Amino acid sequence: MVNVKKRDNEEPSPLIPENNTIVIFGASGDLTHRKLIPAFYHLYVNDLLPQDFAILGASRTEFTDQAFRDKMKQALLANSETDEARLSGFCDHLYYQPLNTSDKTEYGVLKERLAEVHEKHATDGNTVYYLSTPPSLYGVIPECLAAHGLNEEHDGWKNLIVEKPFGYDLESAVELDDKIHTCFKEHQIYRIDHYLGKETVQNLLVFRFSNALFEPLWNRNFIDHVEITSAEFLGVEERGGYYDTAGAMRDMFQNHLLQVLSMVAMEPPSTINADSMRDETVKVMQSFRPLSEDDLKKNLILGQYTASDVRGQHLPGYREEHGVAEDSRTETYVGLKMFIDNWRWNGVPFYVRTGKRLPTRVTEVVIHFKETPHPIFSANSPENKLIIRIQPDEGILMSFGLKKPGAGFETKQVSMDFHYDDLGEANMLTAYERLLLDCMKGDATLFTRSDAVQTCWKFVQPILDFKDNSEHLFGYASGTWGPKEADELLQNDGRDWRFPCKNLTDTDYCEL
Repeated sequence: MVNVKKRDNEEPSPLIPENNTIVIFGASGDLTHRKLIPAFYHLYVNDLLPQDFAILGASRTEFTDQAFRDKMKQALLANSETDEARLSGFCDHLYYQPLNTSDKTEYGVLKERLAEVHEKHATDGNTVYYLSTPPSLYGVIPECLAAHGLNEEHDGWKNLIVEKPFGYDLESAVELDDKIHTCFKEHQIYRIDHYLGKETVQNLLVFRFSNALFEPLWNRNFIDHVEITSAEFLGVEERGGYYDTAGAMRDMFQNHLLQVLSMVAMEPPSTINADSMRDETVKVMQSFRPLSEDDLKKNLILGQYTASDVRGQHLPGYREEHGVAEDSRTETYVGLKMFIDNWRWNGVPFYVRTGKRLPTRVTEVVIHFKETPHPIFSANSPENKLIIRIQPDEGILMSFGLKKPGAGFETKQVSMDFHYDDLGEANMLTAYERLLLDCMKGDATLFTRSDAVQTCWKFVQPILDFKDNSEHLFGYASGTWGPKEADELLQNDGRDWRFPCKNLTDTDYCEL
């Protein structure tokens, strides 16, 4: 088997990973059967997993190997197209170990079981540990692994995947980082943010840096402002208990949206590897203009959805959701006007918003270019926009002006659009598939580094402090685009939000 083990600044390898064992802590939970096992199965049927591998589930629930295999098999049959022979072959690689994940003494049993699995599948001790557990265990499990030497790399590499949230605020994020780093080194830690695994997010970089048509325009001289939207039509569903302690700021803004913003705004990396790529995103984050008290009062909009009837369906208000306090002040909408204080972006406002119970599910970046300086042609010219759609209906739409047929020089807006589906790629990897494969290869390019996590928390900490004591929480009816105060945030600057529909088209209406 070709050795593709890499660390830190080595370039990503396109080769198949080395044989390894994946240990999923919290394997009886929802994430495992809904996302992780389907991701591994898809990699398996596309011959992207190692020549031999094992997946060992571990959690408190008492399963035998066969019971775990049966449960995962039913999940795969229900959620994806399967081939009976390939499915049976895949399930032969699944194992299960009942384990009290917070009891250090029980990890001796896990160590023995891992030794058996390593030997059976010739994995040479290479291991991925996936923490699909409550965040309260993120510091506990690494400590338990280290107590039994399961973090040591003298007998194969050991990688640790940590799900978000990476802390609850700046203080807890630093504390969690310190705990994990006492047991695992930074090159072993893979903080997973599935947004960074999306093909269209990565395509932001290729689109910018491989096209001489756009990169020279990607700065304060030509760009008027930037919009970043991440909207969900759904409410909190069955996550009310969790969401009421998190809110939109912690759930979406601090991680997903600031990561996307950084990729929009970063400088070109010197090489394509984990260190160079992540160095540039951190530089952008360190250039976020700190939020003053005046910014928090004037440039931050917090909202919470209220009940309404949409498309003949009654949608409950946030405070009526299961697990949510009747007097909750938790925000389900965040809108923020922010700036990046560096040479490229000085003075360009970034308007970022995210919310639940908005008209449709969509994540997109809109680049608004400045007007032409010629007064004759700028008077009635449509705005030039570049819309980069991350989900759903992934693609890119460019909007510009052309002359209307007939006499005179009256202009009209036209668009050129590209849809990712047009490429016809049959086996494009999902975000989890891509990130799991990268971790097995030792490629950390699309994973969040420690300094990036702490820098983002440092930026949003004033917002967390402000919202805990803020009286400014605005209501908005479910199915609308957030509080009217969010519209005023742009209107006060002579601008308007784009109201995206579920398809990649340019519309001037709110999809209701």
